[in-house]
Amino acid sequence: MATVELRFSALPEHVRTARLVAAAVARRAGVDESVLDEVRLAVGEACSRAVGLHQRAGLTGAVRVALTDQEKRFLIEVEDEAGPLAVPGPGALDDADEDALGLAVISGLVEDLEVSAGVSGGLVRMSWPVSVDALAR
Repeated sequence: MATVELRFSALPEHVRTARLVAAAVARRAGVDESVLDEVRLAVGEACSRAVGLHQRAGLTGAVRVALTDQEKRFLIEVEDEAGPLAVPGPGALDDADEDALGLAVISGLVEDLEVSAGVSGGLVRMSWPVSVDALAR
């Protein structure tokens, strides 16, 4: 199991880099080519959401992205330092609510999605299957 970790300042201009790195690592891990756009878009949404949470809360810490090549799955975790702000409460899905909208977009792109928040930060965990051909290498 190999993991690539990326940490970046909570600035919108770093989201593009996270998307590019995620797509490259996913391709190398064996994620099917037809799914790479979904990986790129989901990571972009999750990172944009984390950046927004940091900026609105006045946090200066880094956003962490971990890309893990597991045996049969490719796992991506995007972690922020916003704590309880990271999971919208019931009924929060309002068109004006960027956080909930971002999560709705991600959930449309990722079948295996988990969103959680603790005292120290929030976590968006997403995974995709690795193609059968990649497992043979």
